[in-house]
Amino acid sequence: PKRGRAQHGGDKHGAGNKGSGQRQNFMRLGYETGNTPFYLRFSREPYYKGHHLRRQYPPLSLLKLQKMIDTDRLDSSRPIDLSVICNTGLYSMRPDSHHFGVNLTDEGADEFKAKVNIEVQWATEPVIAAIERNGGVITTCYYDPHSLWAIINPEKFFTKGEAIPRRMLPPPDAVEFYSSAANRGYIADPALISEERLVLAQKYGYKLPKIEDDPDYEMLMIRKDLRQIFLGLEPGWVINLKDRSILKPTDPKLIEFYKS
Repeated sequence: PKRGRAQHGGDKHGAGNKGSGQRQNFMRLGYETGNTPFYLRFSREPYYKGHHLRRQYPPLSLLKLQKMIDTDRLDSSRPIDLSVICNTGLYSMRPDSHHFGVNLTDEGADEFKAKVNIEVQWATEPVIAAIERNGGVITTCYYDPHSLWAIINPEKFFTKGEAIPRRMLPPPDAVEFYSSAANRGYIADPALISEERLVLAQKYGYKLPKIEDDPDYEMLMIRKDLRQIFLGLEPGWVINLKDRSILKPTDPKLIEFYKS
């Protein structure tokens, strides 16, 4: 057996000879000594694989949306999209942090009373039901990063003198979501969306208002084109803020490119 801790010998009890181990220089939380710490012994756990590339959707609750409408930050008599929401100054989004748009959450769904035509990037079933219960319509759509930089600050983009880009189609891993009528995807079949509206009303137990008889029918039916970023402005146009004019392409090849 080893001799006791005494004048002529004894064990160091794992603290080593002098050094930081004997000086209460404690290791940081989670640090592990040796050549094969835990995260190297089990290096094939794919939980965080590609986490730096995942699309993020900053949340916006129905409660906050109702408050914006009540305080005249948003005009419910006109279509609401990402550009309008960012223009309130109450919602911030950073495409360089992999933000891809609005995630409309169901907080305040019971208190939401506005009739809106809103376009968001992510929404769940209770949110869709809360919008449609009041006679409104909701669309989920995808914007690529280049389009996001333009839509979150239109004035800054227009001052560059660049042509409005085409909105890119969703990537393969997002096609299923945005082509689903249950998610009110912008590339879904309108006939299937009408069926899903009725199915959701029966599921949640409310009477679905008839949009055809609504006095705001024209406003509720406004939709963007698949390639369109701004309402009323087509891809390929150059907006001159100084002269308050719009420059449109005349070359047939350019016109075909921006409409394709």
